[in-house]
Amino acid sequence: MSLKKQTLPNADNFYETERLIIRPMSLDDAEFIFDLYNRPKFIRFIGDRNIKTVADAENYIRNRFLPQIEKLGYGNYLILTKEGSHKIGGVGIFEREGLEIVDIGFSLLDEFEGKGYAYEAALKVKSVGMDDFGLKKISAITSKDNFSSQKLIEKLGLKFQKYVTLPGEDEELKYYETE
Repeated sequence: MSLKKQTLPNADNFYETERLIIRPMSLDDAEFIFDLYNRPKFIRFIGDRNIKTVADAENYIRNRFLPQIEKLGYGNYLILTKEGSHKIGGVGIFEREGLEIVDIGFSLLDEFEGKGYAYEAALKVKSVGMDDFGLKKISAITSKDNFSSQKLIEKLGLKFQKYVTLPGEDEELKYYETE
């Protein structure tokens, strides 16, 4: 076993909660990412990732998601329901340009919002990041008008710190951190 693998606990493992299975995104999830990332709410609150085809989604996974999981052992995870194995969203901890502390993010298909799934998945990923990977702090960013995400971020125990604008972006975002 390589030294790198020893420092990446559970890099290939699935995580479970009461109702969910959380596993690393893979190229097999390209159709799902194409759908999720082109939803009006995703584009409004998270941004247009310029994914216009399933092939674009596959390249996004290959070039953005997989390298971080390979490098750090954590990154973007697919959220599936245990009952029915429905792909319902994504959750992860990300290295993001312009932020000193890794940030937690989440997004769900509209039809699965309001059922507590995002909180359940984000709480698990936050716990994995801090307990398994030794992260001392986790941050979160959200649009000023994304009130449901603000509520969830605060429920996760993160506190509003300041407003930030990421490199290459115009929108000022709310920035939160764990204490």
